Amino acid sequence: MNILTFDIEDWFHLLDHDSTREVSTWHQFPSRMQENVDRILEVLVEKNLKATFFCLGWVGKNHPDVIRKIDSLGFEIGTHSYAHQLAHHQPPMLFREDLVRSLSILEDLIGKKIRAYRAPGFSLTPRNPWIIEFLHEQGIEMDSSIFPGNHSHGGFATFEGNGPVKISHKGITLKEFPISYSRILGRRIIFSGGGYFRLCPYGMIHRLMRQSPYNMAYFHPRDFDAGQPRLEGLGSIRTFKSYYGLASAFPKFRQMISDFSFVDLATFDKSLDWEQLPVVAV
Repeated sequence: MNILTFDIEDWFHLLDHDSTREVSTWHQFPSRMQENVDRILEVLVEKNLKATFFCLGWVGKNHPDVIRKIDSLGFEIGTHSYAHQLAHHQPPMLFREDLVRSLSILEDLIGKKIRAYRAPGFSLTPRNPWIIEFLHEQGIEMDSSIFPGNHSHGGFATFEGNGPVKISHKGITLKEFPISYSRILGRRIIFSGGGYFRLCPYGMIHRLMRQSPYNMAYFHPRDFDAGQPRLEGLGSIRTFKSYYGLASAFPKFRQMISDFSFVDLATFDKSLDWEQLPVVAV
């Protein structure tokens, strides 16, 4: 089964960059949130697709109509933190404060309990399994924060399995929906979202998706925005990763959702017999 997810953040919400690191500076950047999210919503409604939207609490505070519109169209809302900071860079109490703030804002906007979380930069790593305790404490049941490989902002290279599992820490268990991968010449290859999707030819993406029983697709509004401003000081490699393939990404995305069926996390969750799935200690 294929799961479709979006991380709802603006074009300037790049991690680990000096000019955008502090929340207090974000208001100096022109927002492209509304138009980029509207384009995504339009095509999903056209195709009658479900998807899960992991939204920043900051977006909820500053663009509440965006969150309300996503919810009003029947899409599942999850949280992507409040301030889009790497979880493994935060001390436990700061992480908890950020999570509580995000949930409070988003739940007030939609009038529903939020059950799903994704860490910025897939930053649930072997260094911070304690975040599972805080997610459970705040009523989060489903997580999609594990990137099973090396990643510039997080990554869990030792994580085994390529599908949903239960993750456990200190006796607390959550449902985990990791990022999917394929193996080519023995190496794990990520292809189903973000810069990886923009980099890979569509023929390769199509073939790998057909070969896998579990595909977690994830995108950001900026992945489809060729007209977004360019942040200075990123360096050549980071610039390539951030901006390569923007013009062709949305046509590729439209082709993908025409070729494959997708569901949201809530629908996929209901289809699983969780008692039969393994428990992985993290």
